[in-house]
Amino acid sequence: MQFGLSGTPKTGGGRMAVLRPDITRRLLSRRELIRVGGLGALGLGLPALRAGRAATLAGRPRANSCLIIFLSGGPPQHETFDPKPAAPIEIRGPFLPIATSVPGLQFSELLPLSAARAHRMCVIRSMTTGIHSHSTSGCFMLTGHEPTSVAESVPPSAQDWPSLAGAVGALRAAERSPLDAVILPEPIFNNPAIPWPGQNGGFMGAAWHPHILRCDPSQERIEIEGLTAAAGVTELRLDDRHALLGQVDRMLHRGLRSPAIAEMNRFQQEAFDLLHAGATREALEIEREPAASRDRYGRGKFGQSVLLGRRLIEAGVRLVQVNWPREPGDTAAGNPLWDTHQDNAGRLKNVLCPQFDTAYSALLDDLEDRGLLDETLVVVMGEFGRTPTINTAGGRDHWGSVFSVALAGAGVPGGGVIGASDARGGMPADRPVRPPDLAATIFQLLGISPDHEFRDPFDRPLQVVSGGQALREIVGA
Repeated sequence: MQFGLSGTPKTGGGRMAVLRPDITRRLLSRRELIRVGGLGALGLGLPALRAGRAATLAGRPRANSCLIIFLSGGPPQHETFDPKPAAPIEIRGPFLPIATSVPGLQFSELLPLSAARAHRMCVIRSMTTGIHSHSTSGCFMLTGHEPTSVAESVPPSAQDWPSLAGAVGALRAAERSPLDAVILPEPIFNNPAIPWPGQNGGFMGAAWHPHILRCDPSQERIEIEGLTAAAGVTELRLDDRHALLGQVDRMLHRGLRSPAIAEMNRFQQEAFDLLHAGATREALEIEREPAASRDRYGRGKFGQSVLLGRRLIEAGVRLVQVNWPREPGDTAAGNPLWDTHQDNAGRLKNVLCPQFDTAYSALLDDLEDRGLLDETLVVVMGEFGRTPTINTAGGRDHWGSVFSVALAGAGVPGGGVIGASDARGGMPADRPVRPPDLAATIFQLLGISPDHEFRDPFDRPLQVVSGGQALREIVGA
């Protein structure tokens, strides 16, 4: 039997999981063995091998950084960016459309703050994967490469294509931060604890893994798994332990002459670099943010994660992906995250849309006020949408045939709409957009040519994106 986000058979859903590299697990056990204090739980797959891997920039990048908001579970197109007021109530649902800041453009009444900022956004209403399974449709969206299987709960493998986060971090490394690409606040996985494929470096290995920051930024004092120092471990003691660890590593390396040991040494050094990197380390200390600013994003885990993402972007991280977090105990629920198989209207009105609308609008305002919106690409997406009809439990089910994605910043033409769904919101009616097209657009805005060639560990030439074209409405002719 196959399980999804809700833990029910296949009509259930998926959940957030970013894969922790095997090499990091080996590193952890060695560190714990020699008791390296606060670094003993470092959960970061810090990319190495920066030399020689960078992409040749495709002209001057319009985006210096990218923040992806991933609404895991599958947000409904009808109750967000593509309302269908002329459809019968069993299709359109109980909510009405509202005017936006762009004449003639309507959003759902559940997103009033986003609607007021539509002039900064470009909405794709014809996104399609054709896959109705959380993990594999999610893999398609997160990599831009079609998975070999469309089944639910396919586990990750060493043959998976690298994630967008991993590829961006590897091909356009950060210049001002030891962190190239970050995923927070927790991973995506299907019940029962089956990680999604397409969230790490895939066949490119640990050097392409994005950094995983497991945390709850809504806490009074944030604690990041692997980066919160043990009580009594001062910076001086940390330096002493770093020196001791270096001596042990050199002895071990001389004895084994192992490439894996050399790789671990690089991870260790970059981990210490992170703890000593002033701007990045301070960005992680979200308690430094003024209370009024934190309130604007919403004090929940999602809103504070988006705020933490903005702080990391400002500190120089190239790409940040914020995954929608789980609620306590929702692994036993039939409608966790945005996987609204039951009580779609109630979940959207009372829990999901208010949190998203508050945090997203605050992010756009914050980036604008700080002069960062013109150089930061903001992408809102999920793995798919929801069915055009409402089921007997008052919910909407999985639907990869058509859904909506929103882009803003980095010179993205504001107030635009790309493509259209049909009258039911069930199929593309104009200008279908597939994940390779979205991936090519993201890469090109970041200055990475979609046809940039890199080589896999077997020295085979591969293109960053195949079978997709950057959207001309966004990147130009």
